[in-house]
Amino acid sequence: MCREPMRGNRLPAAVMSGPERVVLVGVERPARHANGRLGPAYFYVEESLDELARLSETAGLVVVGKTVQALREGVNPATFIGSGKVAEIKEQCAATEARTVIFDDDLSPAQQRNLERLLQLKVLDRSQLILDIFAQRARSQAGKLQVELAQLEYLRSRLTRQWIHLSRLGGGVGTRGPGETQLEVDRRRIRERIATLRRRLQDVERTRTLQRQERARVPFPCVALVGYTNAGKSTLMNQLTQAGVLVEDQLFATLDPTCRRLDLPDGDTVMIIDTVGFINKLPHQLIDAFKSTLEEVRTADLLLHVIDAAHPRWAEQRAVVRQVLEEIGAGQTPTIAVFNKLDRLPPAETGDSFSQPWVQGSGGRERPVDRGEVQSVGISALLGWGIDHLLIAIARCLAHQRELVHLNLPLKESRVVAWLHRNGKVLEEVYADSMVRVTASVSSKVAGQLRKLLSTV
Repeated sequence: MCREPMRGNRLPAAVMSGPERVVLVGVERPARHANGRLGPAYFYVEESLDELARLSETAGLVVVGKTVQALREGVNPATFIGSGKVAEIKEQCAATEARTVIFDDDLSPAQQRNLERLLQLKVLDRSQLILDIFAQRARSQAGKLQVELAQLEYLRSRLTRQWIHLSRLGGGVGTRGPGETQLEVDRRRIRERIATLRRRLQDVERTRTLQRQERARVPFPCVALVGYTNAGKSTLMNQLTQAGVLVEDQLFATLDPTCRRLDLPDGDTVMIIDTVGFINKLPHQLIDAFKSTLEEVRTADLLLHVIDAAHPRWAEQRAVVRQVLEEIGAGQTPTIAVFNKLDRLPPAETGDSFSQPWVQGSGGRERPVDRGEVQSVGISALLGWGIDHLLIAIARCLAHQRELVHLNLPLKESRVVAWLHRNGKVLEEVYADSMVRVTASVSSKVAGQLRKLLSTV
């Protein structure tokens, strides 16, 4: 219900003491492909605003209004949107007692400054909101360092808007002299802090590199969970390994990677890693800051791309994830498309029985396999439907990456045979005279370790 517009920027005490009230602003414009032709955007503006509303709720804000402007030619270089829409937003904020306006697109520092001056309100963009959520959600020391670095990289170009009024130097006779303006001081301090954070993150990256090297010595393939935020990766991680990862129906509930051991039905063992979720218009500062975390995805032997099958725009979400995977160099890694949340779909869309969830090529409903994906499996991570099918699919995909080795060893090298029994599958073992002939199926990691082991025989 609309209230009488407020005078000035003063808000009632009840509003000031409650959650921050925000109005969301989206822009509808034709999307262009890389070749310059017009084409459909990944997200329609209404659905993108709905996602922005969920991000706002995750940050603890209360959304009291939304508005969209259709652009025919391009954005306004001064205010991003037209002057008429700016006046309309100002009236809407006064009527709803909103204190903040959040844009669904990135704003330049000048646009942000001009909008705040015209609206007399705080103005944020989508990247700032996501960075704030990451700051709230970061738990580990590494996560906090990564988020702070991303925030400072974003803030560095926007210091003029915040600190120009604190300049120590003025104009006129008697005011000139040596010294720095407050803006220059703040820029220098931010540069120094960024340098410090990068040095500390290099130490973190060295530690994680050592951890990855230690895992590489363990003869187990690595499987990474990737997907759009809130697709159910952490729920699947808990279902597979009882890892106890935090699960909430919110965007970016978990940021720090978790690694656990998983035993497959064929007797093989893999290491499975839960990683940070992706989102449309993910700030590049976060991709750069979380480079060491995303390295876990790039070096994995197999990716499980968890997709929210109940979401009306799951295909667009999958496209966003594939784009981010390409950006971080994991676009060619073998991938299984895991369509999650089948329990939220009507039975007609999931096949004849929930106890036999559809799999690519089975009798139930098939989902298309995207580029880079080798198979698709339908599950409900919450209720455990289809987990057996998923484990079989993982085992089959990894089996294609295994090597068949044939060895003729002296009997005195029984340690090599015992090592193969522990780390691979011995298919044949024949003893004759003073030799033993062994045929084994091993992973690529074990094959590399076996070559090193045989070099010492």
